[in-house]
Amino acid sequence: METPESFPPAEEEEYLLEPEPELMLRPAGGFWALGSRLTWISALVLAVSAFTDWYAGPDTAGPTLAVIGWHTGTLGKLVFFIGLVLLGLTILSEFGFELPPSVPDSLVVIALGSLATIFVLIRVISIPDSIPPPAGRGIGIWISLLASLAAIVAGLLRASEEL
Repeated sequence: METPESFPPAEEEEYLLEPEPELMLRPAGGFWALGSRLTWISALVLAVSAFTDWYAGPDTAGPTLAVIGWHTGTLGKLVFFIGLVLLGLTILSEFGFELPPSVPDSLVVIALGSLATIFVLIRVISIPDSIPPPAGRGIGIWISLLASLAAIVAGLLRASEEL
């Protein structure tokens, strides 16, 4: 009986395994980033809310009294223009115009949102003297307050996206 012939040892094929690059999930960039979306939405709402009723209530001489933010004095107009500046900043950044590196976009958004919040809070606390006493705060001033707070949050989100 013959002994079985042993097979020659198999040559070990060296498989070159390349390490897989670590996949890092990053938030979507550009227009669809959450910070940018929230910035332009809050800016648009802030600008439009200056034309909603900030004070409303019964009038002694006739029907319901409604005073829009634009007619509450300089602060109502400043809230509108802050909304426009935020909207313009977002539009310009989408077309490739950037602020200098020493002034990040997120910092400007946070500063303008804070300024708008202060202006709206002044109008929430202090009703102008030109508005008769039975009038109270309308829905528009609360919309303005939420939009200005959303602008601050949008700036914080933009700052986290820049990191």
